[in-house]
Amino acid sequence: MKKYSVMLLTAGLLMGCSHINQYQQALNGDSNEADSTQSSTNIALSEDSAEQTDTAEQATSKSEEELEQETTLPSNTTQLELVDILEGHPITPKSIVSNGQGKLLTNNMMYSHNVALFDAETLQLDHVLSDSIDFSAFDVPGYEDYVGEIAGAPVEAVWTDDGQYAYVSNYSLAGVGASADDNCSHGEAITPSVVYRYSLAQQDWDQVIPVGRVPKYVALSPDQSKLLVSNWCDNSLSVIDTKTTKEIMQIPLNTFPRGIVVLPDNETAYVTAMYAHEVYRVNLSTGEHEVAFATGDYSKPRHLVLSPDGKTVYLTLSAANELWSFDAASGGILKKTATGLEPRTMEISEDGTALYVVNYDEATMSKFDANSLEEIQRVDTHASPIGVTYDQTTDTVWVANYNGTLHVFDDTAEQSTN
Repeated sequence: MKKYSVMLLTAGLLMGCSHINQYQQALNGDSNEADSTQSSTNIALSEDSAEQTDTAEQATSKSEEELEQETTLPSNTTQLELVDILEGHPITPKSIVSNGQGKLLTNNMMYSHNVALFDAETLQLDHVLSDSIDFSAFDVPGYEDYVGEIAGAPVEAVWTDDGQYAYVSNYSLAGVGASADDNCSHGEAITPSVVYRYSLAQQDWDQVIPVGRVPKYVALSPDQSKLLVSNWCDNSLSVIDTKTTKEIMQIPLNTFPRGIVVLPDNETAYVTAMYAHEVYRVNLSTGEHEVAFATGDYSKPRHLVLSPDGKTVYLTLSAANELWSFDAASGGILKKTATGLEPRTMEISEDGTALYVVNYDEATMSKFDANSLEEIQRVDTHASPIGVTYDQTTDTVWVANYNGTLHVFDDTAEQSTN
């Protein structure tokens, strides 16, 4: 939250003090009053004093509450300021995701074979976890013959609402089956991969879930009952029951599915098919799906985010260098605007008023007004910015650069009027 002091109101407390002073004067008055009169006065005074004490206590309590009150500048009225550049860590981040409680997970692909947890307050690396696991330690159907440590390749992650677990997709399994690539050159010879679940408390993997070939994006339904995974080389969407960790269905889509959002009804999802230049609307209960709209040749719709109120979806088109918004209920296009070169991942502010889009081919990040899609600001990053997340505990925006660095921006400063 963007915090600013609020002036305290103390009139009630001052009035209470004034009345107490008046009663003190009465106590010091004529002592020749009759006992009964004095007794009545004392009783009245006691009652009134108690009442005034209550008033004073209420005023004090009110003042304390007001002291704690905070006003918030909308994110579309603030500007980004660089806090730090984190480098020298064993990471090659494909993505970075905040758990909403001050912890951020980077997913470092097969170039580093790990995930790394950072702290938003200290900007320090908490720990690094290898992506190698022993499949025999997990009950993973179809992988019983895999012996010894096998490495994955962490791509994307989604945290559970309580911030305690993160589901992490693995691009491939090292040394198992044919090698994977973005062109899916080896087709069905590529071994289906898995999603790991990371436990914050254990700082380790605690689940392994089989999915399709070359899984990329992961998303959870709002009620946390379903995990969705876009399988790049199977042209499909896996729907996982999070309680049983079993795949309920695998829904066929079109060439190279990636971005996913799930609507508040918990059964409607939008999914991009990047190389088919289409956005699908999917029923997660029945598996029925249809093209919600086409985005045009050579546009490559890549990433989706949903507004906090669930009414608007935002879409980056990496080849068209555009940002779109569309109506979540109808799929109707609302607005379009130009971005930097090759927009990839984006994030939305906690209050839903600003979007942050990384421009992969020009080493920048753009901030947009979420309603008008007007660009508010563009800041420099290192080469190949590919991931971005908003940490609500610190109001910072973190950018993951594929070269192994992280840019951290504060987003609380009021925009300059000059």
